[in-house]
Amino acid sequence: MSTTVPKLLTLFASVSICACDTPSITKDSTATESERLHRIHVAVTGNDSNPGTAEEPLRSISAAASIAEPGDTITVHEGVYREQVNPPRGGVATDKRITYEAAAGDVVEIKGSEQVTGWQRAENDTWKVVLENSFFGDFNPYNDELSGHWFYASGQPDNVTKNAERRKSHTGAVYLNGAWLNEAATLEEVLKPAGTQPVWFAFVTDTKTSIWAQFPQVNPNRELVEINVRQTVFFPEEPGLDYITVRGFAMSHAATPWAPPTQKQLGLIGTHWSKGWIIEDNDISHAVTACVQLGIKEFGEFPGNVHGMNEIFRFASESGEWHRDNVGGHIVRRNRIHNCGATGINGNMGASFSLIEGNHIFDIHRDRSWSGLEQGGIKLHAAVDTIVRNNVIYRAAHGRARALWIDWLAQGTVIEGNVCFDNERTDLFLEVSHGPTLVNNNVFLSKTSITSTSRGAAYVNNYIAGSVVISATTRRTPYAEPHTTELIGVQINQPLDDRFMNNIFAGSGPAIRPGFGGVTAGVLDALPFDLSNNLYLNGTLPPSQETNPHVVVGADPPFSIVPNGRGHLLEWNLDQSWAEGRTRPVVRAADLGLTHVGKHPFEYADGTPVVIDLDMFGNERNKLNTMPGPVATPGKGATQLSPK
Repeated sequence: MSTTVPKLLTLFASVSICACDTPSITKDSTATESERLHRIHVAVTGNDSNPGTAEEPLRSISAAASIAEPGDTITVHEGVYREQVNPPRGGVATDKRITYEAAAGDVVEIKGSEQVTGWQRAENDTWKVVLENSFFGDFNPYNDELSGHWFYASGQPDNVTKNAERRKSHTGAVYLNGAWLNEAATLEEVLKPAGTQPVWFAFVTDTKTSIWAQFPQVNPNRELVEINVRQTVFFPEEPGLDYITVRGFAMSHAATPWAPPTQKQLGLIGTHWSKGWIIEDNDISHAVTACVQLGIKEFGEFPGNVHGMNEIFRFASESGEWHRDNVGGHIVRRNRIHNCGATGINGNMGASFSLIEGNHIFDIHRDRSWSGLEQGGIKLHAAVDTIVRNNVIYRAAHGRARALWIDWLAQGTVIEGNVCFDNERTDLFLEVSHGPTLVNNNVFLSKTSITSTSRGAAYVNNYIAGSVVISATTRRTPYAEPHTTELIGVQINQPLDDRFMNNIFAGSGPAIRPGFGGVTAGVLDALPFDLSNNLYLNGTLPPSQETNPHVVVGADPPFSIVPNGRGHLLEWNLDQSWAEGRTRPVVRAADLGLTHVGKHPFEYADGTPVVIDLDMFGNERNKLNTMPGPVATPGKGATQLSPK
């Protein structure tokens, strides 16, 4: 980052959330009397007819939300709150927002589930419970089928399964002592003896819902068994409620629907087409699809294809709906996001101008009985001037999922300082964008580090342990005026106009490989890539476009992940000689040139030119001869990727 921004960089050790801890916050004990008068208290010992003072708290968060006004803080005390919070209003400015927060040191859980007892043994390990449909109110997840654009039942594209009987997947879920059971395809499957992954099955009539579930070697009536009841946990029904802060909660168990970028996007928690939210220091988990949703409201009918995507972008832009004065500018930071069926953080257009920082995202797309194209640790469309920084993402890219999936209109997007590992598919997928997109100071440790069908990207000072795969597509996608949502054209995406500078490549075989769409080794060698001052280790083969590559034979991998009691440790060992014998200056905007499409310079959101003079921890680089990769100082080092 530029030297004007270093104070924003955050060390992993201070931003991450330990897998063994439920996050809480530390309150400022110096709050003024005026601030205290604007606090509304909620406690499980309260009553919704109370005034909401510390002495006479309300019982539900929803009751507090109904009376909160801009500038108010809702403080929620220890306990489990089973409700769907639907804020009726937001704040009016960054300094006059409505804040929802857990009380200092308290573990506060908000759940979209209900505890269920009355189970009766059916057969083998399987038990059954029958519930009146009135138990669910107006929404029954066990009769709510997953479907929508780019959703693939049975884990396959529509054209594979169109002539076969498709498996139906629902937004219901069953949890045994916090463990998520998978949905069975048939009643016969759930009546069998339980395997390594217990399953459940439901049947809904006009009046009753019957649920069968496998509970191996336990009596579910003596354990904590919960089932999904609510579609969301914290999500306003009305769009455009701005300046809301949600801080310090454990939120879980949402019956969320499939959330494609052409239809209304719901999540366990979401901003619903607003601006200026802060979602921080939470533990967010167990959404059937999206955990954190920054996406679009209902815009009407658009087809689920390239034409539909271009039309929804055009409509949102030309109508003025999609504008930085109306939407985006959110902060999502220091959250622990896990066990999300589709995505940890998701959203089309609504994440523009936002900061997504310091989140730990893991165990995404756990049930592979269905699939689709909205899956990954972070999946964003049109992340215009969005910063995705210092996130740790692992076990988040299975099947069609990617750890970081930045799709369409990645313009002014900065992907910086992230650590990705143990991802089956790819750590970063840049799809059908024309740039400028900046990818710098990241550590990519999976077998495939980067996949791209985009152009106009700059990859600078990254550690790339796996391969880079370049593919082609004939899709025509839009680009905009710099730092705006004003669209100025569409172009076919061709694999060209990328820059790779000051990176460490440490895979085996070719550093950059051909993918699909007619890209072959010969085509790849002819592409106008700008490669300079990259370091190639362990037999990694430099691309032909780099005329003077720095190749080192026999070096150990300089970055590695070591599990420990607090999560994971990132360790490194950088040889001083890698910065000697050649001049490797820091990369600046002038070195990156203009994008081929749009002729845009590489700038930060405030218009200042890009300069990579800091490493992933905010340490200054040697401007005349920096170390390659994301860490500026040679030698050994380590940082804890989980919190204190």
